[in-house]
Amino acid sequence: MKAVYIVLIAGAIGWLLLQTFQPPLHDPRAMSRPVEARGDLASDEKNTIEIFRNAAPSVVYITSIAVRRNLFNLNVYEMPQGTGSGFIWDNQGRIVTNYHVISDAGRLEVTLADHSTWKAVLVGAAPDRDLAVVQISAPTDKLRPIAIGESKNLLVGQKVFAIGNPFGLDQTLTTGIVSALGREITAATGRTIHDVIQTDAAINPGNSGGPLLDSAGRLIGVNTAIYSPSGGSSGIGFAVPVGEVNRVVPQIIAKGKRIRPGLGIGLANQRLTSELRLSGPMILKVLPGSTAEKAGLRGASQVWDGLVLGDVILAVNGKPVRDDEELRDELDQYEVGQSVTLSLRRDSTEVEVKVVLEAMN
Repeated sequence: MKAVYIVLIAGAIGWLLLQTFQPPLHDPRAMSRPVEARGDLASDEKNTIEIFRNAAPSVVYITSIAVRRNLFNLNVYEMPQGTGSGFIWDNQGRIVTNYHVISDAGRLEVTLADHSTWKAVLVGAAPDRDLAVVQISAPTDKLRPIAIGESKNLLVGQKVFAIGNPFGLDQTLTTGIVSALGREITAATGRTIHDVIQTDAAINPGNSGGPLLDSAGRLIGVNTAIYSPSGGSSGIGFAVPVGEVNRVVPQIIAKGKRIRPGLGIGLANQRLTSELRLSGPMILKVLPGSTAEKAGLRGASQVWDGLVLGDVILAVNGKPVRDDEELRDELDQYEVGQSVTLSLRRDSTEVEVKVVLEAMN
């Protein structure tokens, strides 16, 4: 019994000591400490904040809505099937985004930075460049076009900023650097997009179509793809350079599509080219009235004892082309009306011919 009393007395003494030396939980002094003055923000922090404040109103959230039919009663209903980003191009309500963001949409909605939502209509697209333009009917005072920069003088290592809606989290800013230049990626059509910007700024699903900005807050690219086995950001993202965007978007607005330059020729198929062991694409026919005909290009012709080969295209402005895809990719670097010099194998000799590029149908 004495042992029990001793334990009880010891417990009471311990409790009293705790109450004596431990401040009560409701004492404000036990819950907070004085706040130390932070001082001014660093200059690069101020720059980042300013870039976001200026550019964020130009960035939009795009929802792709699919139309489905109920299997039981055949009623038509709508359901969201994907999201992406975009940015305001002009005060007419035109929005630039990626083609793959809107390609399968039955209907499109655009949400502005003020959270107002607007129905969007497709103006046109350039699938080979993964670019598209949609338009909304929002009033001018809600539209702030993005500032346009340049991509031809970018340097590896300079800071970049991406704004978009990754995983549906709108108005998200990530930062990084230009990791590499002159990369190539494949568009949804299988065509190659050249001179792509590589960045380590975090780009995730939902960022597609959003702007990549330089440290002056100007558009330098359109975020279009990531390299990631898991589908999340792995530090390697890609953006279509603004030089290409500024060239293609006006064509989409004017014509609903990209106006591709061509030569006014028909090429032999790859199988025939391989069988003949030719070192480049062969001209099978020259279209009447084309710039190719005016320049004197020669197509293939049938004679009684076989086939007379047409001109074989070896290079465009000194850059070798091995097949028709490489020829198209090289011509895509130019505009309709520009002249290019073709290096040709004609019979057993090499000649050079200057040709004016014309619009392809």
